[in-house]
Amino acid sequence: MIWIELVILLAAILIGARLKGIGLGVMGMLGMLIFVFGFHMKPADPPVDVMLIIVAIVTTAATLQAAGGLEYLVGVAEKVIRSNPSRITFIAPFTVYFLCLFAGTSHVVYSLLPIIADVAAKKRIRPERPLSVSVVASHVALTGSPMSAATAALAGIMAYNGAAIDIMKICIPSCLLGLLAGAIAVARKGKELNDDPVFREKMKDPAFRHWMEAPLEQIRGKGSARAKLAVVIFSITILLVVCCGAFPQMLPHFEPGKANFGVNADGSLKMNAVIAMITLAASGMMMLLTKTTPAAVAGAGLFNAMAVAVVAVFGVVWMSATFMQHNELALTHALGDIVKAHPWTFALAVFVMGMFMFSQAATTRAMMPLGVTLGLTHPALIAVFPAVNADFVLPGYPTLLAAIQFDRTGTTRIGKFVLNHSFMRPGLVVLTVAIALGFLLGTFFF
Repeated sequence: MIWIELVILLAAILIGARLKGIGLGVMGMLGMLIFVFGFHMKPADPPVDVMLIIVAIVTTAATLQAAGGLEYLVGVAEKVIRSNPSRITFIAPFTVYFLCLFAGTSHVVYSLLPIIADVAAKKRIRPERPLSVSVVASHVALTGSPMSAATAALAGIMAYNGAAIDIMKICIPSCLLGLLAGAIAVARKGKELNDDPVFREKMKDPAFRHWMEAPLEQIRGKGSARAKLAVVIFSITILLVVCCGAFPQMLPHFEPGKANFGVNADGSLKMNAVIAMITLAASGMMMLLTKTTPAAVAGAGLFNAMAVAVVAVFGVVWMSATFMQHNELALTHALGDIVKAHPWTFALAVFVMGMFMFSQAATTRAMMPLGVTLGLTHPALIAVFPAVNADFVLPGYPTLLAAIQFDRTGTTRIGKFVLNHSFMRPGLVVLTVAIALGFLLGTFFF
């Protein structure tokens, strides 16, 4: 029976991923309906904590965007990328990583992809190289960002004081070194641009040749005072979140009682609640001090993306959690001994689920509780955390498609066999190195 249920689970995720947008959530809910009414599965708790964290964090990022702060940050990143164009394969992914780490969302990479493609092409560097590893950088930045829902979700699952800081201590350096390995892996990938037959054919087009020969120009000007103030408030917000995670003894403590979204049973505040309060309060401060209207925030692109993310997480994670809960004994019996003896093998299971879910937060919420059930230690859970970034494997994620569209030279592409696309090599290298280093760093920090 478990195999039939697994097929239904994967089918709902695959069909939802093909539909894109809220399709993943509604197909997850269809699978949930089949599980409950067809297989009489008892519904698990819905992922309310992750959904609320997404609402809080993305609202803050959307306020930053509406105030002009996000555009200002992208302008700063653009200057860094253009400062040394001959080293763009190494500079671009690290610039993207730190911008997404700061913002807590990979969506900001869309503004940088055309810049990376333009700079690389005009320096006659194959754009596939910096574009592919930069897209991967925008994903892995979320596993360690204090402003990402995925990091907050894992910290909540591990549920001990200082969990968020431990995640950052291990995942940030391991992912940075993984990115370095990924950049090295693609530094000589493919033919040089001038030798690429597709590029040489495109150069016969006068309009394309004119674009290639046009000089590099600075696109963005200086940020306004309003935008800079928004960035300052956002920076203070991140600092406060990090401090609260690092020094939980500074937080209010209440009488022990029933646990809820805000407090644990022992009366201590949950980091999820702390993050939600700080980030939404920061949104209010940005609106007041930068005179950004709520209507402008609601109309921001990131705010609209939040609705899609919430629906997707609600449907697919609730369905997955119900499947895991119903088959907990069977899964523990089948995987328990293997995972206990070789904790890294759990990364493969997380990786496979991440391929289909297209959401780091959803994959974290669906799979990491299973890791706890299987007896994985906290260092092991953190080490395998980067595996949730497997959304590059199936080339349907928006960041991948955007990179392909922005590369006017045609070097960034999906291969004949679908999986042999431009992002596979850097993605596998980055995650493999990051996970291996995560286990190594865990022995030092724990």
